[in-house]
Amino acid sequence: MRQQVLTNNLLNKDRPPLLTSYSFDHGTARKELAHAIIMHEYPLSIVDHVGFKRYSNALQPLFKVPCRNTMKSEIFKIYEHHKGKTLSLVVSNASRLAITTDMWTSSNQKKGFMAVTAHFIDNSWTLQSRILRFIYVPCPHTKEVLCEQLLNCLMDWNIDRKISSITVDNCSTNDAMIDLLWDKLDNTSLMLGGDLFHMRCCAHILNLIVKDGLDVIKVGIEKIRDSVAYWTASQKREEKFEETVRQLNVGSTKKLGLDCATRWNSTFLMLQTALLYKEVFIRLSKRDAQYQSLPSEREWGFAKDVCQKLKIFFKVTELFSGTKYPTTNQCFPNICEIRLELRDWLQSENQVIREMAKRMVEKFDKYWSVVHGVVGVSAVLDPRYKINVLEFYFKLLFPTTYKEEVEKVRALCYKLLKEYQCPSSMMEGIGDSSSQLSSIEDESLSNKIKLVLMNLFLLYLLGECTSGYATIYDDAESGDSCVTREVNGIFFTFLVVLTLCGCKNMGIIVVNGLWIWMQEQGYYFGEWSLDVDART
Repeated sequence: MRQQVLTNNLLNKDRPPLLTSYSFDHGTARKELAHAIIMHEYPLSIVDHVGFKRYSNALQPLFKVPCRNTMKSEIFKIYEHHKGKTLSLVVSNASRLAITTDMWTSSNQKKGFMAVTAHFIDNSWTLQSRILRFIYVPCPHTKEVLCEQLLNCLMDWNIDRKISSITVDNCSTNDAMIDLLWDKLDNTSLMLGGDLFHMRCCAHILNLIVKDGLDVIKVGIEKIRDSVAYWTASQKREEKFEETVRQLNVGSTKKLGLDCATRWNSTFLMLQTALLYKEVFIRLSKRDAQYQSLPSEREWGFAKDVCQKLKIFFKVTELFSGTKYPTTNQCFPNICEIRLELRDWLQSENQVIREMAKRMVEKFDKYWSVVHGVVGVSAVLDPRYKINVLEFYFKLLFPTTYKEEVEKVRALCYKLLKEYQCPSSMMEGIGDSSSQLSSIEDESLSNKIKLVLMNLFLLYLLGECTSGYATIYDDAESGDSCVTREVNGIFFTFLVVLTLCGCKNMGIIVVNGLWIWMQEQGYYFGEWSLDVDART
């Protein structure tokens, strides 16, 4: 009898260690090689390298290294497998999808690529983000070319009738592309007839605002950029710079780094680091005659003041760029705080700061009317803010017209409520993708429940419903950022209706003594006293 080899599964972190008998599987080995190529971005030509073949033979003589075409086929199989899983997740999900798309440029080949990402909250209240397509887009990148690529992606994934919004960077080509795409889609399946279809990227708007402000001190920034480029151009210069840092006992270990001219946050980090080594640059200018780009004392002062002012923009941009948590509800208060900060800068004694603030305010006001409606609704839906946050900030920003601004957002809340109250609008957008909603449509109590929820929310918006409190429990260990554990019962109900639109397994919700139990078997009404805990 041939003796078998024992092996363990220590590489599989999802399972406990287990000793099993080992037998070589050529298919498994080939698949793992494909995974390695994908994970570490190895070139397909690695399978032709003599050194790799010798290593593979020494490791496992039975393994025959496949050719490039075989590995390409193996990689496509992995792609199709994961695409199928993602497609199943998207199709079975009851909620709409928010699409983001932007263009990438490869650094070596200068080719343009389109990235299309879908964001949605699944039926278990988990925020999901999936890259649907990353595809090469040949030049020229006209509105027709971009629209065709994006539309093909949406049709391929069968999500063209489940879209809530599409977020793109702010440029004329993208605006024209969205208008063209809107004409090609079925408008009856879009929310509010497409009023919320086109969304501007808040992080990109901040980028445009700050770039306009930085133009005021662009000469000083250029000198600092040239200084950083000079002292990082060669290893010898870097060593000389580090030696001077030690001589002056500068208490920082940060490395100098050039910025990306189109990304203001990288410029901010470059300036912040360069300011730490101001004395080092001054000392080196006396030792190296070729170093001619030392900023003046006045330019150093401008850079310091600007960095101090831009900290709030940097912090907010990082917050908006998060991918593991919802960000829309954070936009409104942060954008308002930035506008208030700019108003203070306009009164600064520093002329440079005043000029910078003037340019930034002009750009801010240009985009404010475009974004404040939707981000205002998101703030209302946040249990920590509600409609009070609108009244608070609008009073500060628009002392004479704040009521009209609040009413605009309130009206949008009404429109969204009516949109989600009607089951047909959601079903038209989803088509046959959600089997979970089919059994609810015929139940006589469903319309009654939605009517109750609508009336309660309208009372809440009008400020007539202020008593009653419920504690909503979810899985405390899950770390689910989409479920708030302790919220006003009325508000939580509306949030559920908007997001899940009648999905099952929604648990118990307590609203001013009225409890609504939603589960797979149906809906139940009853009476509880106030301040009673509700457990999902």
